[in-house]
Amino acid sequence: MSVEEGATRRGGLKMEGFMPIRSIDHFTIRTHDLDATVAFYESVLGMTVGDRPAFDFPGAWLYCGDRPLVHVVVIDRESGSETGAFDHLALEATDIDGMRRYFEDRVIVFRETRVPLTRTRQIFLTDPNGITIELNFKDAAL
Repeated sequence: MSVEEGATRRGGLKMEGFMPIRSIDHFTIRTHDLDATVAFYESVLGMTVGDRPAFDFPGAWLYCGDRPLVHVVVIDRESGSETGAFDHLALEATDIDGMRRYFEDRVIVFRETRVPLTRTRQIFLTDPNGITIELNFKDAAL
C-alpha cells in the first residue's frame, strides 16, 4: 500500500499537484536554562549563536552554517506548559494564500503571524497529538 492509498483509506485527502511543503525549517526547544542549552549546542554540536528577531520573549537562535536550525525559548518553571521540551516542528512552505484557503475550506483551525522586521509570514496549527506545526512562508507579500 502506498502512502497516498493509506492516507485515502484513513480519510486523508490527496493534494494532487499541490505540495507547498519544501523542507524542515527549524526546531524549537523550550528550556528553563538558556545558558546551559546554548552551551550544549555550541560545544557539543558545533553550532553558533546568531541573529534573532526582536521577539517579546527571551531565547536564542543557534545556527548550523548560515541557517538558524535550533530555536531556544526560555520558559519559567511555573508556566504550566502544555508541551514538553520539544515544542514544535517548523516547515518551510510556499503559497500562503493557497494554504490559507485549503485550511479554511476544511475548517482547520490555524493562526497566522509575521516575524518581526522580516518578510516571513507564518501559519500555526496543531496536530492530533498536540504538537504545533509552524509553516514559514519566506518573502511572502506583506
